[in-house]
Amino acid sequence: MTLISIVIALVLEQLHALSVQRVVREPVARLAGFLEDKFNDGGRSHGAIAWGLGVALPAALLSIIYAALMVFQPVLGFLLGIAVLYLTMGFRQFSHFFTGIHLALRAGEIDEARRLLAEWRGRGGERLNSGEIARLAIEQALLASHRHVFAPLLWFVVLGPAGALFYRLAHSFDELWSRRSEIEFGEFGQFTRQAFELIDWVPLRVTAAAFAVVGDFEDAVHCWRTQAVRWPEAGSGILLASGAGALGVRLGMPVHDVIQDTGDASDRPELGLGEDADPDFMQSTIGLVWRSLVLGLAVLALVWISSWVGS
Repeated sequence: MTLISIVIALVLEQLHALSVQRVVREPVARLAGFLEDKFNDGGRSHGAIAWGLGVALPAALLSIIYAALMVFQPVLGFLLGIAVLYLTMGFRQFSHFFTGIHLALRAGEIDEARRLLAEWRGRGGERLNSGEIARLAIEQALLASHRHVFAPLLWFVVLGPAGALFYRLAHSFDELWSRRSEIEFGEFGQFTRQAFELIDWVPLRVTAAAFAVVGDFEDAVHCWRTQAVRWPEAGSGILLASGAGALGVRLGMPVHDVIQDTGDASDRPELGLGEDADPDFMQSTIGLVWRSLVLGLAVLALVWISSWVGS
């Protein structure tokens, strides 16, 4: 049932893209804002309580509802699982940016590529050249494929629909709270950041391993072991180093917008081996992500066949 639910959700998502901003992000942002207003006193403990109410409680309630449906109305439980997957994961939540940037670069429309990348990243990049745009787009795609596809799917396999919801809410609250630097916000977001790092610890490494298996395994493992630790965010460093090694492309490295904004290029060390990024490597990135997904589905299929034969 798990494999069938995943396949159906992926097909539905490809046939009819979800309005993620309106249906998912805005409601979650409103919930986070409500909890912040009620609980934020600048302390970590109140942040933990708010996180529990906004992330753990909805996932626990969904788990109870799903378990009851699977006992009394299995068909409804099956449909609920598909619906939750459709809401919490999918390529179309980020692929339109990547595809648009790729096509713009192919057509030589640098300004359009810069605009799309700036909208995707949430920061400007007026001085970026073609290679830098391709490099940053590949980085964003590798990270987004993990956070919007592979990690939710892994949690769905482990805990059912509640697992996928749990991961999506934890990631959303991490984006909304953990990077806040206002004085009045205090330590309210610390628990959110630490909780998400723990929740994402295993999925990060599973995704990085999948990149290595379907790409250049030797280079991916080498970059993972020797380069990931130098990236400011350890988890992102693992994904980017493994993906860069698997693709045979060089990621990281200074770009004009970082130097212009901060005057410091040390937070973008070089990752990967091989050639500089260009639109051709963007196409290779699409292939790497899809092969990784096929690998995951094949493993699930083998597990299902083994259990069926064993029974």
